[in-house]
Amino acid sequence: MSDYKGAALMIDAFPKAKSLLGDKGYDADWFRDALAARGIAACIPSKSNRKVPIPHDPALYRLRHKIENMFGKLKDWRRIHTRYDRCAHTFMSAICIAAAVIFWL
Repeated sequence: MSDYKGAALMIDAFPKAKSLLGDKGYDADWFRDALAARGIAACIPSKSNRKVPIPHDPALYRLRHKIENMFGKLKDWRRIHTRYDRCAHTFMSAICIAAAVIFWL
């Protein structure tokens, strides 16, 4: 399943933001249109098979590595990486605890 199909389920819950950083997996015209309708600028590089590439801000896209680093640090926690918790609220609680510890260390 492509990334943007999962994002379609969450688009109504997106917070107010100026821009959305995404990788090539989120490159779809309908997804870009949905973001534009909410007033969110898409900073998503075009897929290699797109006939007319859509430009993006490379300086802003370079900041995406900070998001990837955060996910990498969260996945250092075995409980989160292997998703031991069956309930979504318990899993979210584990993520919050891990994020708090990572932030303070």
